[in-house]
Amino acid sequence: VEAHLQELLAEHITTLGEGWTLIRREYPTAIGPVDILCRDASGQTVAVEIKRRGEIDGVEQLTRYLELLNRDPLLAPVRGGFAAQEIKPQARVLAADRGIDCVTLDYDALRGIKREDTLF
Repeated sequence: VEAHLQELLAEHITTLGEGWTLIRREYPTAIGPVDILCRDASGQTVAVEIKRRGEIDGVEQLTRYLELLNRDPLLAPVRGGFAAQEIKPQARVLAADRGIDCVTLDYDALRGIKREDTLF
């Protein structure tokens, strides 16, 4: 599911905000690839880590990526986004403490599937 979430979010990057643009999926770093690297509407670089269930370890992973990416003068400043179908309260607290934004993803909406409990 995580790989499909990443693919769908890359295809629909404006889910994160109007005017956002994709730089690259699986952006390489010395410690592993960042799921999505993009720019927000103001042009700032954003590294997005995607999980099915967002827990503290995912926030820690993103923090390590941000430390590396912010050393690159072509990308810096880089801020973080933590995206998941469900984000644990402890992960939200840690992310907020580190200045990382959290986004809850609706897998069905990204796939274009209308839920039965909605009118439209």
